Amino acid sequence: MAKPDDRTVRTRRRSDGARTHEQILATAMELASVEGLGSLTIGRLARELDLSKSGVFAHFRSKARLQQQTIEAAREVFEREVLEPGLDAPDGLARLESLCEAYLSYVERGVFPGGCFFAQLLAEFDAPRGPIHDEVVELQRGWLALLERLIGTAKERGELDSSVDAQQLAFDLYAPLELANYLSVLRRDPTVVERGRTAIRATLTSAGRREGDRNRLGGRPTKE
Repeated sequence: MAKPDDRTVRTRRRSDGARTHEQILATAMELASVEGLGSLTIGRLARELDLSKSGVFAHFRSKARLQQQTIEAAREVFEREVLEPGLDAPDGLARLESLCEAYLSYVERGVFPGGCFFAQLLAEFDAPRGPIHDEVVELQRGWLALLERLIGTAKERGELDSSVDAQQLAFDLYAPLELANYLSVLRRDPTVVERGRTAIRATLTSAGRREGDRNRLGGRPTKE
């Protein structure tokens, strides 16, 4: 059998290292979703994965870098599990509804054992000042801004009442999404997510019927 050349060996080592790096980050995300990002240490991850501390340290070099890469990995998961399927719907109200459903599905399927990774991050870093707090602020603002943009498009298409305050409606939608996440983790009760769906439907229905008592989906006046 031919002996592998140095280039093949180096490629294999890089591949093995990349897989280990991904495995460490996957474990870090799960732990952080339950216990908080502050609980992550090189030693803790080494014990969880049965690796040496020096081996884990070689991937990150510091706790701060470990935390930052864990956040970035969680963002990729959120994009894959929530943003991509949610924004794949047709433009307008359908896309707004789809995004809300994608978030609730992400919670319902238990993508992270502690519920939404970023809800946990917000609860952990809402008060402490520092770079992670600042990043949490930007992430939260970005989520609300996305909801506001989708609401604005639905208004332009006549699918929501033109007098609706986009910022207020985004707030009204955000509340049941986050409450469904928190309570489903707290109670381990799957019916809580369904209550979130009911609240979202009721909120959007109300927002679509104010002007001339129009039907939300069709935009047509209802008959007396």
